Amino acid sequence: MSGLISAPRAGDDKYSRGVVGLRTGSDAYPGAAVLGVEAAWRTGVGMVRYVGPGRPSGLVLQRRPETVLGEGRVQAWVIGSGTDAADRPAAETAALRGILSGSVPVVVDAGALDLAPGATAPLLVTPHAREHDALRERLGLAPVAASDDDARAAAAAETARVLGGTVLLKGSVTILASPVGDPVRVGPATPWLATAGTGDVLGGVLGALVAGAAAAGPVAAADLRDLGAAGARLHGRAAQLAAEVLGPRGGPITALDVAAALPRAVAELLE
Repeated sequence: MSGLISAPRAGDDKYSRGVVGLRTGSDAYPGAAVLGVEAAWRTGVGMVRYVGPGRPSGLVLQRRPETVLGEGRVQAWVIGSGTDAADRPAAETAALRGILSGSVPVVVDAGALDLAPGATAPLLVTPHAREHDALRERLGLAPVAASDDDARAAAAAETARVLGGTVLLKGSVTILASPVGDPVRVGPATPWLATAGTGDVLGGVLGALVAGAAAAGPVAAADLRDLGAAGARLHGRAAQLAAEVLGPRGGPITALDVAAALPRAVAELLE
């Protein structure tokens, strides 16, 4: 993991540190955009671009005024967090399909997972259990019949092979599977992490890490698996740090608490 996250060098600028684009959030779920953007900044990316509707755009700028609104060159995308495929306008579907048919790596979450099959861009999909079953159905695969980690890992590996992309299967133990190689398991971190919005934070972390890696060179499938595992570990450690402030057994935390602890988790890793 230490090789996947590094401190900026004297000659770096915002572009060489990576530019991540987030096409997330909606008028119904604007907080997802705020959480993902916040997490991307706090993971240490050089620039964050946000593309989305008016309400989440306003909230993003209110929270993080350094964010750049609108289209532009990026080195990784995060799409789908805080959106619902059932309510997606045709123009947005066309825009997402364009991203998924490009060459820039894409972190695909929630309301964009239905578009992942057939994509040609390097993919890191981030479903939870129910979303994973829905994705498998679209790929012509059976739902996961068991909840033990061995079965989850085998199913994630099968999904990755058929999809042709990397799968980050969320859970107490997170599974990373790519089309080749063995799955990687991460966690558990802290049960306090099981709260609304933390998946949106994870999306921002992953986008930042992938953009940083892509700024240095091409990102392959094996790289996405390792970057996904690093992101999951960093996300889990930030949750632990946020919870430990409240006592030796931890205490209730929110998604923004996890995002706020990310710089400390990164600094801890760099030490």
